[in-house]
Amino acid sequence: MTAPAETDRTAFVQEWQAWHARHETVRADPHGFLAITGLHWLTAIPTRFDDAPGAWSSTAQGVVVELSEDERLVLDGQALHGRHEFGVIEERGGLFPVAGDAVIEVAKRGGHDILRPRHPENELLAAYTGTPAYAPDPRWARSGRYVPFDQPRPTTVGSVVEGLQHVYEAPGAVEFDLDGTTHRLTAFNGRSPGSLFVLLTDGTSGVTTYAANRSVAVDAPDAEGRVMVDFNRATNLPCAYTELATCPLPPAENRLTVAIEAGEKSPTAPVRSSRSVPEKEGDHHARS
Repeated sequence: MTAPAETDRTAFVQEWQAWHARHETVRADPHGFLAITGLHWLTAIPTRFDDAPGAWSSTAQGVVVELSEDERLVLDGQALHGRHEFGVIEERGGLFPVAGDAVIEVAKRGGHDILRPRHPENELLAAYTGTPAYAPDPRWARSGRYVPFDQPRPTTVGSVVEGLQHVYEAPGAVEFDLDGTTHRLTAFNGRSPGSLFVLLTDGTSGVTTYAANRSVAVDAPDAEGRVMVDFNRATNLPCAYTELATCPLPPAENRLTVAIEAGEKSPTAPVRSSRSVPEKEGDHHARS
């Protein structure tokens, strides 16, 4: 890779700064993950929680809430009263009914129905002052190649929550060269059609960057399969900030030994708590 002209480097830095500012704005959203006040694992028994109205349960027909006469939720502009069935939520899907100034996330993670209330006055959000990052460097924006698999591969990965697993569809891998060595990373489907993302750890993990994982978004490959893997835009997942997250861990082949000194570093107050899926007798969501 040839060194960019100074004007190109300046533009590169400015684009990164604008990107990171937008990313920080999203992270500090009043109803973002820093606003989460609880991670509640729903069971067949209707249960009340201190940070959400109603009694919540997980049934064969999906999540159900039972609201008392003085309680209500609003979902897509419609007021909910009494008993409401949200239906079966797809894996990694979620609904976000509103309760006053709070949002009550109803979601499914690793086959479990969960409730994660989000309150804008949460102390974690109020105390957030930003995430440190390496200075952007064009060296870490690596031209790469997309190598599609013959068939998409369902790939099971672990989670920061002990006992929880996630399954992602991997359509292929991305390869990039660094200092004469070719590295290959399993890629998962991204948010937009054709785009990808990779989960990884590297030689900085647990030293200057978050130990469990980081994520890099990759735009859709071009007609020749070329991609850009920009490690300057490696970001922390929610689990770097809060124990109320269920983030996936990278597959084994994405655990690099080379130090990728780029992207976001560990938060100034990293999470240091244990997380596990509660064991419940007769839990119909439990996996063998």
